[in-house]
Amino acid sequence: MHLMISHASTLGEACAQAQQTLALPRLAALLGLLAPAGQQGSDEYALQTPQEQAQAALWGWPAESAALPLAAAQAEADGIATEGRCWALLSPLHMSVGSDQVTALNPDALALDEAESRDFFESLAWLFPADEGWHRAWGAPTRWYVAHEDLAGLACASLERVINRNVDPWMPEARRLRTLQNELQMALHRHPLGEAREARGALALNSVWISGAGRALPRAVTPELRLDERLREPLLAEDWTAWAEAWVALDAGPVAELLARAQAGEDVGLTLCGERLARRYRPRPAGGLTRLWQRIAAPRADVHKTLESL
Repeated sequence: MHLMISHASTLGEACAQAQQTLALPRLAALLGLLAPAGQQGSDEYALQTPQEQAQAALWGWPAESAALPLAAAQAEADGIATEGRCWALLSPLHMSVGSDQVTALNPDALALDEAESRDFFESLAWLFPADEGWHRAWGAPTRWYVAHEDLAGLACASLERVINRNVDPWMPEARRLRTLQNELQMALHRHPLGEAREARGALALNSVWISGAGRALPRAVTPELRLDERLREPLLAEDWTAWAEAWVALDAGPVAELLARAQAGEDVGLTLCGERLARRYRPRPAGGLTRLWQRIAAPRADVHKTLESL
């Protein structure tokens, strides 16, 4: 079993304060049994999140690449045949325009149902003409896909990097992507479907974020991987009470299970993903006496220090 925990930490004083309230005894005991076994990521300005880079590494991809084809991987998970094409993920969302910045809200805030999402998606079809080499696929209410050879190798920031943040530092540098982004925003400006949403008091769908561009790559099978994302929603919403409660539940559930497996001598894995780094941990090499001592009086790691380092 390899447990990957996303959104385990982020930068900022509010998260740091929330971390200080956490009591995670099983995680402390587990980290005491395990040793660092590598990391992905660099800093908070990387286009892909450490979690995405860590998953890419497990799949056998070049994890440090600035253009991971994550859209194609997600499309395949949504049951779409990628057929060797270069795909990009289009995430419909609301851009909130303030006096000094434009902030991307979580696509889930739109509360799109399937019918409305499909209507929006089809209304934008003219931007992606099939006779010019475009392919389109609807995956979910907040996951639309387009494919074209022009998308090959284009670096673009993950959606996770922009939610509830100023989008300006994350806008794509590639002219092709910037043009497409602008065309989508202009098409959605004063869109009849958008105006109907506003008339009933719903949040306007006024933009789309483009991410994950690239051609599908083969992925190594990882049956032992368990990705737990329960910390994602409260962290993105900056609901630190709910985030701390989710951590406590994690500690009592999957972390406790992984600890029991580690204590039983199983070859377990743990990956903690923050805003800058994703750190992997594996069992420490140990002889019989050392392993017995670890079970009786295993050292406990400083959880707060570990989370702050991510």
